[in-house]
Amino acid sequence: MKTALITGATSGIGKSTAFELAKHQINLIICGRRQERLDQLKKELEKTIKVHTLCFDVREKENVFKSIEELPEEFSTIDILINNAGNAHGLDPVQTGAIEDWDSMIDINVKGLLYVSKAVIPKMISQKSGHIINIGSIAGKEVYPNGNVYCASKHAVDAINKGMLIDLNSHGIRVGAVHPGLVETEFSNVRFKGDDARADNVYKGFDPLRPEDIADIIAFVVTRPYHVNISDLVVLPTAQANSVIVNKN
Repeated sequence: MKTALITGATSGIGKSTAFELAKHQINLIICGRRQERLDQLKKELEKTIKVHTLCFDVREKENVFKSIEELPEEFSTIDILINNAGNAHGLDPVQTGAIEDWDSMIDINVKGLLYVSKAVIPKMISQKSGHIINIGSIAGKEVYPNGNVYCASKHAVDAINKGMLIDLNSHGIRVGAVHPGLVETEFSNVRFKGDDARADNVYKGFDPLRPEDIADIIAFVVTRPYHVNISDLVVLPTAQANSVIVNKN
């Protein structure tokens, strides 16, 4: 059986991906910042597969490396890495954006992804196999009003994904990115800092993607024959044409 490590596994796309991969009998290392959620998720998942939890913030470099380095033997071979942890804070023009929001987005979306990847990639190189899926965003393909730094962070994910694909090619490691459009998760609640009404309004008037939709796609990507690598995939709800054009009723 294969083993997958998923960051940001306690909610949204990460959580749905955990359940979807479990259907394929893939053992899981689920990572997140909230131990109680990890424990509950483990309880549900381990009915069918083996599960190990890692509680850390991807921004905390030392904890990332220590946690992954000290994985128990039965979870030490990581076949699949899902770099899912990410966030958006604020929706402001650059001139009034909060620096702490910028730091949070760059630290989690860019540096956190790099820290986890740096901890896992040597294991994949030594075993001469592996599959890395980087969760990007339509914001990594274009820029929309007031999206400045968030879009920059997701453009970085897009560039890192392309760089990984080149750098790891000679080691037989598959690399790909999935870039979702509007997915109804806790994402907007975080972006608008608990303003539920504003967050809910993002998804009104059309049928957005669900976390399960993206999880299903991720499962499809990682279960292709090993000679097949889906390197770059943009997924939008039917109602969405780009970051600013959404057909709302």
